[in-house]
Amino acid sequence: MAVRVGQGFDVHAFSEDPARLLILGGVRFDGERGLAGHSDADVVAHACADALLGAAGLGDLGAHFPDTDERWRGADSVALLTEVAGLVRAGGWTVGNVDCAVVCERPKLAPCRAAMQERLSAAVGAPVTVKANRSEGLGAIGRGEGIACWAVAVLVS
Repeated sequence: MAVRVGQGFDVHAFSEDPARLLILGGVRFDGERGLAGHSDADVVAHACADALLGAAGLGDLGAHFPDTDERWRGADSVALLTEVAGLVRAGGWTVGNVDCAVVCERPKLAPCRAAMQERLSAAVGAPVTVKANRSEGLGAIGRGEGIACWAVAVLVS
């Protein structure tokens, strides 16, 4: 049996567009500022996808879904994650799990954590866990300028 591990990272600044929705882990956070980005800017789904792609040796999210391609404008990032999981399986790998650490000052993730994990796990076809962290006022994230996420994926064959 072969085991591969991949790490993913994504960060997005908050959007100045008051109509922009905040989507994290495929869950909409009503009343919160959305993130700027070409797709729906779901940093959690993006980090998961990059971790999976890295573990499988398939490049990164930008190579598969470039922000220069209008097909991906406003794209549902959980749908992209589902597509990535399919590429990983087509490469002969099985996803063991994905673990995410989201860093933000707001919103509070705990009320939606179960829904996020459910959406992400369904997209990946394996357990996805989400942890929430604050940067305690340090740096751009601590000043509330955006949200970052790190993810680690384990693949087996």
